[in-house]
Amino acid sequence: MTKSNRKTKKKQLQFQLPQLLTQIRWNKTVSNDLKEGVRGHIYVLDSSLRSKVGELIRSHSPAWQIGVLSEQSEREVVHFAGVQGPVWIFCRRSLSSVPTPHSGRLDDSDYSWYRDQAGTILGYAKAYHVSQLLISVHQASSAAELGFFVGLGLSAYSYKGALAETGDLAPQIFAVRDGGTFDPDLRAQAGALVESVNLARHLVNAPPNFANPETLAALAQQFFGSKSPVKLQVWDAARLAKEGMGLHLGVGQGSAVPPCLLHLSYRPKGKGRSNDAPIAFVGKGVTFDSGGLDIKPSSGMRLMKKDMGGAASLFGLAQWVQLRKPSIPIDIYLGLAENSVDAHSMRPSDVLTARNGLRVEIHNTDAEGRLVLADALDVAVTAKGANRPRMVIDVATLTGAIKVGLGGEIAGLFANDDQLADQLNRAGAEMGEPNWRMPLYQRYNRGMDSAFADLVNAVDGFGGAITAALFLEKFVKGCPWAHMDIYGWNDKPMGPLTFSGGNGQPVQTLVRFLESLAGATS
Repeated sequence: MTKSNRKTKKKQLQFQLPQLLTQIRWNKTVSNDLKEGVRGHIYVLDSSLRSKVGELIRSHSPAWQIGVLSEQSEREVVHFAGVQGPVWIFCRRSLSSVPTPHSGRLDDSDYSWYRDQAGTILGYAKAYHVSQLLISVHQASSAAELGFFVGLGLSAYSYKGALAETGDLAPQIFAVRDGGTFDPDLRAQAGALVESVNLARHLVNAPPNFANPETLAALAQQFFGSKSPVKLQVWDAARLAKEGMGLHLGVGQGSAVPPCLLHLSYRPKGKGRSNDAPIAFVGKGVTFDSGGLDIKPSSGMRLMKKDMGGAASLFGLAQWVQLRKPSIPIDIYLGLAENSVDAHSMRPSDVLTARNGLRVEIHNTDAEGRLVLADALDVAVTAKGANRPRMVIDVATLTGAIKVGLGGEIAGLFANDDQLADQLNRAGAEMGEPNWRMPLYQRYNRGMDSAFADLVNAVDGFGGAITAALFLEKFVKGCPWAHMDIYGWNDKPMGPLTFSGGNGQPVQTLVRFLESLAGATS
C-alpha cells in the first residue's frame, strides 16, 4: 500500500493559456492610413479563387518584384514582403480529381492543411515586428476557416508564455470575411478547440515535480467546480483499496504521492438526449514513469513526464465538453499514478489482483500503464443502470512498439467493434490526427499465460503493442471498445506546434467523433 506518513511539498499547477481568438477584432478592418508600424496581410482563399492570387500579388508587391512574384501565383502558399509589410496568400489546390491511396485518410484535409499553414504566421509576424495583421477570408469552406483559426490559436501557446503574467505579446489582429460576417458558433468552436488542445499540451509539458496525481486532482477541482456542467469525483488511495483496484495501487505504491482516479461526468440538459447511454473515456495518467524496478535507461526516461499524455488529452476533452455542452452524456476516467522506485515498489513476479478479480503476475514493472488502465476500464464498463456506457475508448501513451511501427504522428487504433474503429479513423482523418487500425490477433494471447496467476502483464519479443491491447481487452467485458496508443509529443516544431513538446493528440479527433455522434442522434 502507499505510505501515508511520507510528505511531499505541495506544488500547484498555475498557468494562463493564451486567449488569442478572443482578442481578434472580428468583422472589422483597419484604416488604410497606417501612421506607424508594420502591417501584415493574410488572405485565405477557396481553391476556386486561384485567379485572384495574381491580383493580390500585384496589389501588394513593389513594382520591381511583381514579375518575379507573378511566377509564384500557381503555388498554394505565396509569402513575400509587400509595400506595407509581409503578405501571406493561402489557396489550396483542389485534390478531388487526384487519386489517393488509403481512401485519402492519410492525406491532409482542408481543416488540417489550413491549420498547419496558419501555425507559421505569428512567428514570422514577431520576427518582422508586425503591429497589425489583417486576415481576409474569401469563400473558404467552413472546415478551412475553422482550421485556419485553430492553427492561429494553437501557435500562440508556449510553455514559458503560459507561466508568464503577460504571456507572449501578439500583434493586433483584424479579421473580415468576404460577402458576410463570421459565424459566431464557428468562432466559439475554434476557441473551444484551441483551449482544449492547449490545455492538454500544457499538462504534458509541465514538469513531473509539479504535475502529479495530487496536483492534477486539485487542478480538476479548479476547472470543474460546483457550477460546472462537468461533475468531478476523486477516488483516493483508500477508495481504490475499497474498490479492489490492486493493479492501480500496485503501480503507485512506490511513490511518495499516492495514486487516485478522477471521474468526470457530464449529463446534457434541455437537449433531448439525456436518456442516451453515456460514452466512456479512460485515460492513462502515469505522471512520471521511471520503469519501476525494471528501471528504464536514462535516455528512455527523459520524456517520461509525457506518460500521462492520455489523461492530459481527456482532461482537455473534458474542458471542451464544459465549453460546448454536447447533446450526449459522457464519462471520463483518469487513472493517475507515479511509477517510482523505492523499497515499496512492486517487483517482477509479484501477483496483483485486479478489480475484476483477475490475478496478474508482474513480468515487467515497466508495463505499468496497462495495469492502471485495466482497473479504470473495469470501473467504466461496470457502471450500473443509466450510467452503463454504450462504448468505451481508452487513450494512452502505452507502448514504444507502436511508434516503431507507425512513427510519432500516427496513433495505433485497436478495436473490438468495426463501426467504432471506422468512426474514429474518419474523425482522425478529418482533423489531421491520423490513426491506423491494428489487429487484435487473438493467438498472441498465448504469450500471456502464467503458471502462477491468470496472466502476466507483459510479453517478451515482438508485437508489443498488440499484446498490450489484448491485455486491456480482458477488462472491457465485451463492451464496444477502442484503444488509442498515442505518442503524445512532437519531437520538433511543425505546423502550429512551434516547439518540441506535448501535442494534444488526439483531442481534435475525439471532439470530431463526439460532434459526429451528436449530429447523428439529434
